[in-house]
Amino acid sequence: MADMDTALKEIMDIDGAVGVALVDHTSGMALGTVGGGKELDLTVAAAGNTDVVRAKLRAMEMLNITEKIEDILITLDSQYHLIRPLTSRSGKGLFLYVALRRDRSNLAMARHQLKRIENDLDV
Repeated sequence: MADMDTALKEIMDIDGAVGVALVDHTSGMALGTVGGGKELDLTVAAAGNTDVVRAKLRAMEMLNITEKIEDILITLDSQYHLIRPLTSRSGKGLFLYVALRRDRSNLAMARHQLKRIENDLDV
């Protein structure tokens, strides 16, 4: 089992990673961040993507969809943004937010690595 800091650093080892945050979707607060900088304010991204998660959960509820979200993908001209709600009991209400450079990342591999890291994460 990896702790939060170790897991976030591991995520930054994914090819093309720009920044990562572990976020509480009830408050919008980032519990931990790595990367970002001038290119990406992870605190602002955490709060903004909390709205995305909440909106998707509301839509699923209205549609009576009982499945769980594996991840939410937002594609930009130069980046991929992945939002992955944690599925463990200890991670309930949390999600990982990862920004990747499109020209340096393999989306399928990034999703695979993120899933593996999430499974090993102990929050």
